[in-house]
Amino acid sequence: MIATAIKAVKQTFLIVSLILLSWSQSMAAGGHSDEGFQPGAFIMDHIADSYEWHITTIGEKHVSIPLPVILYSEEKGFDVFLSSKFHHGHDAYNGYEIAHEGDLKGKIVYQNEVGEWVRPWDISITKNVTALFISMLILLWVFISVANAYKRRPGQAPTGLQNMLEPLILFIRDDVAKSSIGEKKYERFMPYLLTIFFVIFLNNLMGLIPFFPGGANVTGNIAVTLIFALITFVITSLNGNRNYWGHIFWPPVPHALKPLMIPIEIIGVFIKPFVLMVRLFANITAGHIIMLGFFSLIFIFGAMSPAAGYGVSVVTILFTVFMSFLELLVAFIQAYVFTFLSALYIGMAVEEAHH
Repeated sequence: MIATAIKAVKQTFLIVSLILLSWSQSMAAGGHSDEGFQPGAFIMDHIADSYEWHITTIGEKHVSIPLPVILYSEEKGFDVFLSSKFHHGHDAYNGYEIAHEGDLKGKIVYQNEVGEWVRPWDISITKNVTALFISMLILLWVFISVANAYKRRPGQAPTGLQNMLEPLILFIRDDVAKSSIGEKKYERFMPYLLTIFFVIFLNNLMGLIPFFPGGANVTGNIAVTLIFALITFVITSLNGNRNYWGHIFWPPVPHALKPLMIPIEIIGVFIKPFVLMVRLFANITAGHIIMLGFFSLIFIFGAMSPAAGYGVSVVTILFTVFMSFLELLVAFIQAYVFTFLSALYIGMAVEEAHH
């Protein structure tokens, strides 16, 4: 019920914010879109990945952390340099530049021998990759500290980080792993389930922090959620027993229905990870769009009149504070849902036949 109510509230706010953004963009298109505030670009710049980590803007000066750019192409070979060489995307370096329009907008491109703009092999350490490394270091520090605390105080009541994390670990063990996979087989999958839960949960929380090392839209990046979903898919497929694959390729239905059910079951194998990927990506991205959309209203109305900007800012900040608290709950719910569905799919794969 709580998750359904939150989803309804988020959908309402998302629709409202998108309507307001469309209205503001249509106004800008009628006059001064080139010079005025552009909410669409503002939002996309904040939720998209980047080759640098923007910190703040002082006047016309952008303060950012340059990140390593690692490229390979047959014409140029390997190129490794810092993103500061692009000067926030305004300059080219060694024949490479960041595209500002078209299908490759925001990506590094170069001109090949026939004059076409193409992408090199790009394995750069982008903002989202850096945020993943930071979250990995935080989780390593947290769980190594907790493990050492258990070694120092065996059998004693947990304190500090132990006291905070133990209820979450027991919750994943008892209410997710055991209930979905079963008492006999759940333990071998606990490391993965705990890892995916805390990685998603921590990155969801860090995405709500508006300053470094937060602010990266890691779990709102479909490439990241795709990898998470693929890991679940691989674990499920590799651990699927004879009963699991038998139900897919020869479902227990009347023979007349088998030609219909077999394709449905096979398609279902791929739909499950697809649902995992889209659910996490869409919910996290929607939350960011809503908050940034309401922030945009301050600048939109402020361009019309300073009084209107100040007046709207009060309402906008109240809505944003409300959405921020809502997103804290969503951060946990989405991590739980992804982990629970992963455990459910694994449980279906390892379940023994009932006679």
